[in-house]
Amino acid sequence: MQPTDAQLQRDLDFAIQAARTAGERVLALRKSGRWKGDMLADIGDQAADGLLQGLIRGRYPDDGILSEETVDSLERLAKRRCWIVDPLDGTREFSELREDWAVHVALTLDNACALAAVALPSLDSVIWGIALPGRERAGVVGRVQLAPGSVAGPAAPRIVVSRSHTPPWVETLGRTLGAAPLIPCGSAGFKVAKLLIGDADVYVHKKGLKEWDTCAPETVARALGWWVGKLRGEEHRYNQPSPFNHELVVCRHADRERVLAAVRNCGALDG
Repeated sequence: MQPTDAQLQRDLDFAIQAARTAGERVLALRKSGRWKGDMLADIGDQAADGLLQGLIRGRYPDDGILSEETVDSLERLAKRRCWIVDPLDGTREFSELREDWAVHVALTLDNACALAAVALPSLDSVIWGIALPGRERAGVVGRVQLAPGSVAGPAAPRIVVSRSHTPPWVETLGRTLGAAPLIPCGSAGFKVAKLLIGDADVYVHKKGLKEWDTCAPETVARALGWWVGKLRGEEHRYNQPSPFNHELVVCRHADRERVLAAVRNCGALDG
């Protein structure tokens, strides 16, 4: 049974408010100046997770939850509805007083993306989307502008990459695509957001991601008409027994075959 429009709106409003409130809370903690470095990172993680856990369990006690900061319970696997959250995606960047971090709140339905909100607190914005087939829509609360994935991109795409780990195949991918200079930043959610707000065009990641890193950004990207999948073109499934969800490709639909061909030829599939 699919949710009604009223149910979807209720859940979406909740996700937006939860992500926004968590982002505002940890941003206020950072601005207080009381903590720095690793201590600030830990304080932020726990404050955001405690808030989101309380909000979700209080409003939706029968739903499953998968969070980076809370011990997993496989009871979620029996749930049609599962909230997948990253209370503070880009903890290092948050603790370094940078802007490239995010708060992820996503709802999956029958192991697929349903709706999500990605808060970008340093940009005073929350981007949101509903990705259910035939019911897709997306929007923003705040000051950023969104870039639909159906709009043609530049001949020389802008590629976002990790600040901390850029393997050799990434440079080869950029050359193969004739890309502009690579754009390093932190947080998987913030990287995807760079595409969705028109500041970049392609994001390819091979290893180290988990469901809480990818679910909310993927949901919003799909809702906005971007293509999202794995390195060989397969789609992701969520609320799985293992939270590892290593591979991620985000690009415009018109660039899908070109990007996947470049992935095949750059060495990303080796090993």
